[in-house]
Amino acid sequence: MILPVEAQPLLAVLLPHFAQPTATRFVTLLVAAVLTPGRRTVANLLRTLGPLARGHRTSFQRVLSRAPWSIAALGTALAGFIVRQLVPDGPVVLVGDDTVDGPPPGRKVYGKARHRDPVRSTHSHTAWRYGHKWVVLAVLVKFPFATRRWALPVLIDLSRAPALNHAEGRRHRTPAQVMCRLLRLFLLRHPGRRLIFVGDSGFGTHEVARFCHRHRDRLTLVSKLHPDANLFDPPARRPRVGRPPGKGRRRWKPREAVARTRRLKALRVDWYGGGTRKVGVASESAHWFKSGHGQVPVRWVYVRDQTATHRDEYLYTTDPTLRPVEIIRLYCGRWNLETTFQECRSGLGLESTRGWGRATVLRAAPCLFGLYSVVALLYHARPEDKQVGSIQWPGKTGVTFSDALTAVRRWIWAESVLEQADPQGEIAKLPPELRELLLTALAPAP
Repeated sequence: MILPVEAQPLLAVLLPHFAQPTATRFVTLLVAAVLTPGRRTVANLLRTLGPLARGHRTSFQRVLSRAPWSIAALGTALAGFIVRQLVPDGPVVLVGDDTVDGPPPGRKVYGKARHRDPVRSTHSHTAWRYGHKWVVLAVLVKFPFATRRWALPVLIDLSRAPALNHAEGRRHRTPAQVMCRLLRLFLLRHPGRRLIFVGDSGFGTHEVARFCHRHRDRLTLVSKLHPDANLFDPPARRPRVGRPPGKGRRRWKPREAVARTRRLKALRVDWYGGGTRKVGVASESAHWFKSGHGQVPVRWVYVRDQTATHRDEYLYTTDPTLRPVEIIRLYCGRWNLETTFQECRSGLGLESTRGWGRATVLRAAPCLFGLYSVVALLYHARPEDKQVGSIQWPGKTGVTFSDALTAVRRWIWAESVLEQADPQGEIAKLPPELRELLLTALAPAP
């Protein structure tokens, strides 16, 4: 294997999901994907390793296009390793979101469709983007070397367009329904663990809230609530005859309740980016009702930033026992997944793949998302005195993913790839200044 010895515990979890020839080629592609600074096409990955990538190019391409292995099984194995190593006890905080990437041009690319671009769209104008919409579920962890929490992707699935689902004879699922499937899979693979799922408004629908309420003994939802949500008291006692009541007395909507609040409660809470912020909050417990679907007990929280640099937010949770400060802290941690998306694009070439077949599309991008988690785990496995290669500037206090990727690249080049490519040890005889210059050129920061 090309990876160093410290990576063997992670490989022992991932490789049993492959046949032996496929496992060797998969590790080769994994190492090349870490070391390659450009596009993550199979041909470009093989150019990076050169003669160390033994075999024909098509044999490596078949790892993604034809080899019998499951991306879901690989993701659950990676999730189990992360939970055991980094979250051994207590609730597991999961964050979820969707993102649209730009696939290669062509009408035969599987799953490519038109999706709304939330960044460029406004209330009066809708911007569209053609690509793949990926629904990502990540584990939120706190590393000792970082000031903020990192979102490590584990389970990824493609949100297919209605036309594609109809053509394949499959019932159409919205991104929220796809996320519920990923949460159900996580629940099945981690029995006995309590989960807290945090998502934005797209994954805070009444349907997702009902799903989390059905699994309320192990699963809690934290998300955004519409200011005009229909809230009610619990239903009255069932009458002796007639249909039981579906809801109780109507409550003020969150917007109306906040307007009637004379004074907000002042709190200092954990905020985006790992800092703290003074906010004013108002909170109540109620039942969120939707006609034809019943009601869900929730606690909603209104958050007003006292510095006036962030818009007012309405949050809610399906666990009414959570305190407002915990709800705000959990929701602010969701933004770390947006950072993960950006770093996957800039550092791991998320939008640079060129596969167009069904199997390749459904495996290539999820593997690059999972590569983010692998790089973070490998960096965490290194001793602190060997986590070298980061770039410092005034005011920088923590380690970024760019630092972790650079350090892992230097590690693999110095202690694995170069040693196998140079069995005579000539590179080790180079002057330290020249060796450092060589490693800096081979492992540039993205």
